[in-house]
Amino acid sequence: MFVRRSAAVLAATAVIGTAFAPAALADESPSASPSLTLPSGLYGSTDPTYDGVWRQSLALLAQHTVGVKPAAKAVDWLTGQQCANGGFAAYRADPATKCDARTQIDTNSTGAALQALTALGTGGAGAEAADAAVKWLKSVQNEDGGWGYLPGGASDTNSTAVVIGALEAADTDTRDLRSKDDRTPYDALLGLALPCGKGAGAGADDGGAFAFQPDKKGKLAANADATAAGVLGALGEGLVADPEDDGRSAAPSGSAECAGGDSPTPAEAAANGAAYLVGAVAGTGHLESALAGADDQPDYGNTADTVVALAAAGRTADAGKPLAWLEKNSASWAAASGPAAYAQLIFAAHATGADPRDFGGADLVKQLGATGPAAASSDPSAESGQDTKDQDDNDKSEDDGGVSVWWIVGVGLVGGIGVGFLLSSRTKKQRQP
Repeated sequence: MFVRRSAAVLAATAVIGTAFAPAALADESPSASPSLTLPSGLYGSTDPTYDGVWRQSLALLAQHTVGVKPAAKAVDWLTGQQCANGGFAAYRADPATKCDARTQIDTNSTGAALQALTALGTGGAGAEAADAAVKWLKSVQNEDGGWGYLPGGASDTNSTAVVIGALEAADTDTRDLRSKDDRTPYDALLGLALPCGKGAGAGADDGGAFAFQPDKKGKLAANADATAAGVLGALGEGLVADPEDDGRSAAPSGSAECAGGDSPTPAEAAANGAAYLVGAVAGTGHLESALAGADDQPDYGNTADTVVALAAAGRTADAGKPLAWLEKNSASWAAASGPAAYAQLIFAAHATGADPRDFGGADLVKQLGATGPAAASSDPSAESGQDTKDQDDNDKSEDDGGVSVWWIVGVGLVGGIGVGFLLSSRTKKQRQP
């Protein structure tokens, strides 16, 4: 679904033939080049080449979730990024230039933008943009029912989940959305879930988890990031999970039984994935980074996603430990990462009924607002405290927190780098097929 990692070294590798050392990845994303002028409607002060649409979409969606009406120019910037066919690329520096065969439109940017535009209910051009995005996403569904990062790419759990959430938000019945091979998105997800008792390597411990993709031999490896995405996708949920949603299939707190054997239903697969996540955060309260050279480092973004997934699966009590860890430890990460990181934390707080305006003593809504144009308005009962930010100022907040794994895949494709080497702080090991 959503992955994050620094743009620092990855951006530098976007030259074919450039050598890449995974250990060189850092937690900070690069500041915008001195020659790069950022649009005034864009959130974040760092180079948006690989995550502009993603971070903008998450920022707008998070503001809507807490009752803040984003600035019109922020919404206009997002709609202006859309290609004529309805899809979105990660970033288009010159929206006036038509998209062509060289424009790498991807499912993740498109899915995130669709969720934001649908939530905002902008009408007019916004509604047209959402309709066009729906049509494009439907048009690039794989025969197995799922989606890859780029059209025609092998289906993966994260991309499939992002698209499910986006289409459901746009009132599309994904349970009856069939590919040319008569497969649904849920068929694709279930094919990426590790069967009970048949975990990869570690035995039954990984049963119920989701893999990102099969490896070259078709083997599935448990991936915490993909599992958080898979839980949300299997439940038909998007990036935002509302607290106390009685419509969800809840799993009893503390339940660890893996249900469904080799043929779980989507609801069973979601419950199994949630049980795996509970175990993954049981010790420290957080997930560990899967980045090479980042041993024993916390994975803040994926931990926030895990909180949302657990809450969506009806395990809000089990989400309490990772939520408390985030409240205590995520401030520096969010400040260094920028708008998408603040949005992730807002989604985690919202899903569990916590107050995003008092998250470990921090006002996430105000902090998010300070990374972009001043909001048009906010809920009068909840002061947003937003500050106006000129993109040419010396704002030091950075934005690697919302870069999706799909963003990383995109960098790998541009730079000719195997995705197996590009490990995000939101994913466990992944490979490019």
